[in-house]
Amino acid sequence: MGCSPSLLFEHLHRSSVSQQSTYQKSRRSMNEPSTNRKISLATTPEDEPVDIYKTSHDGKYGFVLPPSRTPLKLLLVFPNADTTFDAIKRAAEKLAFEISHSATYDAALEEYQTIHHDLVFVDSRAQKLLDYDTLCRSIRNSKGGQNIVTVSIVKRSLFEKDDSFVMSQLESGFNRCLMESSNTTIWLNELIQLKSSDCRTSAQMATTQILYEAINGSKDAIIVTDDVCRMQFANDACERLLGFRQDEIVGKTLHEQLVVEPLQIGTMTLSLTRGRTWNGVVGFKRKANDSLTMNCKAIPITCAGRLPTHFLIIIDPPGNADVVVNHNTQSRGSINSIRKGSVDLKPDYRRTSLAKLPLEAPITKIMNLIYDAMQNSNSQTCSLLEKAVEMLKCTELYSPSVKEDALSKSEEPVATDLIGALLTNSNVPIHNVNSRRSSNDSSIFRVSKGVIKMKNQPSSNHIDRLLENFLDWNFDIFRLEDLTEKRSLLFLGLKIFTHFDVASTLQIDETTLSNWLLKIEANYHKNNFYHNSTHAADVMQAVAGFLEKDRMKDIMDPMDEATALIAAAAHDVDHPGKSSAFLSNSSDPLAILYNDVTVLESHHSALTFKLTLGDPKCNIFKNLDRDSYKIARYNVIDMILATEMTKHFEHLAKFVNVFCSKTGPDDPDGGSDAVQILQAENITLVKRIMIKCADVSNPTRPMAICLEWSRRIAEEYFQQTDDEKMMGLPVVMPMFDRTTCSIPKSQVGFIDFIINDMIDAWNAFINMPELITNMRHNYLKWKELDEQGYSNSEDLKKALDDLIAHKWSL
Repeated sequence: MGCSPSLLFEHLHRSSVSQQSTYQKSRRSMNEPSTNRKISLATTPEDEPVDIYKTSHDGKYGFVLPPSRTPLKLLLVFPNADTTFDAIKRAAEKLAFEISHSATYDAALEEYQTIHHDLVFVDSRAQKLLDYDTLCRSIRNSKGGQNIVTVSIVKRSLFEKDDSFVMSQLESGFNRCLMESSNTTIWLNELIQLKSSDCRTSAQMATTQILYEAINGSKDAIIVTDDVCRMQFANDACERLLGFRQDEIVGKTLHEQLVVEPLQIGTMTLSLTRGRTWNGVVGFKRKANDSLTMNCKAIPITCAGRLPTHFLIIIDPPGNADVVVNHNTQSRGSINSIRKGSVDLKPDYRRTSLAKLPLEAPITKIMNLIYDAMQNSNSQTCSLLEKAVEMLKCTELYSPSVKEDALSKSEEPVATDLIGALLTNSNVPIHNVNSRRSSNDSSIFRVSKGVIKMKNQPSSNHIDRLLENFLDWNFDIFRLEDLTEKRSLLFLGLKIFTHFDVASTLQIDETTLSNWLLKIEANYHKNNFYHNSTHAADVMQAVAGFLEKDRMKDIMDPMDEATALIAAAAHDVDHPGKSSAFLSNSSDPLAILYNDVTVLESHHSALTFKLTLGDPKCNIFKNLDRDSYKIARYNVIDMILATEMTKHFEHLAKFVNVFCSKTGPDDPDGGSDAVQILQAENITLVKRIMIKCADVSNPTRPMAICLEWSRRIAEEYFQQTDDEKMMGLPVVMPMFDRTTCSIPKSQVGFIDFIINDMIDAWNAFINMPELITNMRHNYLKWKELDEQGYSNSEDLKKALDDLIAHKWSL
């Protein structure tokens, strides 16, 4: 047949068991009784030894075992039983071979055709008495004879001097030429080697006939070519489909015999020579002078070396796919469409790019489904699917772009500026109102050395009473700030760590936790209006509140809880009170270090571990094993990086798609079952949204707390705008000019476009209705403040005083 398809290639070139181990086994068996001895050639699954050198292809394709033949059958064809014959016979008996002896040509041929031996020794020394050349050819031409092992016994003188004689023997069909010898040990070693190499390989090759039969019985048309697309095999289905007999196409190349468009072969070969499977549509010539355009899959096969040596081409027959029959085989310069209609999809090129993926990602499955739909769609539907495919090729599938008509309908220009700021990378100068979000900024590298101790210990009674309700969503973080002299992170952090037994999870004592909190808090900037340790403590308290919900308890293990709280405490460490865009515009060293990309969050996470690992007294990870530390480090870094605001819509869209897209009246859990939630990637997604909601939780707090946080963030942004004007830098947030800005308007836009959707999704997941209640109440209050003329920071301070004085209802 010329050549075998993929499975045959793998089996024909499968490496045998180590020669050394086989030899040692055989040597041990020499002194054993012959009646209890098994041959070393594996003939059954029980006999098959464990091959420590098994290749990846062995596992992929399996192994077809040869038929059970115990013991090995040996035919000795010797006209005269001399000392060489006796030595071979004794060696074969030691290995428990089943021995037959014939002295003439006719007797030997009849003996072989009756028993079908595995190994045949022919005495070539007496040419007058035995026509060994004809005998070997006759055996080879007998049924099954092409896979047996034949050995020619030659005279010592010829073997040592006449190389042409050995060559003639091999051309007659012999596998080996061995020199005469009366030494039994020599023949024993020769038989061991023949049994473990030649006989084993021949037996395996014989079993591959079943694979030929399987391929011939396949409904798919199959062609095997070499690495230059020269055809070596075609199955029966291919002959029926194209009309060419196998002998008419074997030895010819695809492009000269079967393919309508040679360019298609070039595209396919380029992919296959790189070891990549190719999928596409190919136009094939038929013997009836027409052509068929059909789906094809081409697989590269490597039989030897590192590069593909053969290509396996599988063609979908007409019964499996729509086939376009063209009675004009002339090339039109493009691939004919396999879809009904006139639109030329050229799906071969598109599928090629997907087929190059070593793993099948979900996006690959989606693209293939779309291509399948396109094949049976009309032109209009196909055009829409084409646009969908182009969108899916984008690398930022979850990164939104502003709808052309959405913001144009907004009543407030500040909202337009706000969304523009959030969707713009920090390294691009932007001119809009930024949100109250804390983490889309960079920082100045500042490390406080040593463990910081407070100068004045505040009243413990007041602090203890306040911390009794540390998990209450109405917790007064600003009261704690006053009582602790701006050390709220230390006191609240210790309380939260103790509640969640973080010391036990990390295998450390509470002193190490206390030292770590002191170190982290010392590296927050006290002079920042918003991004200070009080904000860190507030975010940590929000995360703790979320972790107390039943939904979170079901999916978060102790390490998840510990790392989430650590990330919350350190998520804004060393924040300078300026945005990333400001640092990029001013060529700050941090912006240069991080290439203007995720500057602040990268610095926060890096500095967290620098501070933690740099001091044994503060190293909360020091007792974790390597694997546990890697998990903890990944969790902390991933959550801190998730607070970058330019990725807000991406994280939210993924969360909604996974957990909220199937919500319905019959699905009280928001379309998420336990199995889906417990997937590692989904737990990571939950933790990202959790810290994001905690980081921007201000609009969901009671109005008094919400108002104070809004005043502080506005003041910090005002200060940045002042500095930009003074330094002659681009003004990143021009709406935050202290003389013209309306803080209530910015908060209304922030809730409308940023907070509302995320809090709705988060509440649907953890069932925390106070988030929605407070958010809606605060939204109405901001609108009321705007209508009453409250605008700047001083106005908000007066409004806060009025609120505290109960002039407003809560």
